[in-house]
Amino acid sequence: MMKNVVIYTQETCPPCHAEKLWLKENGVEFEERDIRKDDRYMQEIIELGASATPATVIKDENGQEVVMGFDQEKLAEILGL
Repeated sequence: MMKNVVIYTQETCPPCHAEKLWLKENGVEFEERDIRKDDRYMQEIIELGASATPATVIKDENGQEVVMGFDQEKLAEILGL
């Protein structure tokens, strides 16, 4: 099952860097959206109800799940790792 992963980040966020490294180490492709570089991304993360980064959106044909913060256990469960 194909999953589309989008991670909302900002440059000064250590958990963001940790999550991106973890995703890469686990072979998960993702799109990074830096909320400080594009106002649209800031608006999107607000609409998700997130108040901090990282916020990760994982979509597949069954819908989408949002993970607030770098929650390895939840990410691994959703991504089937």
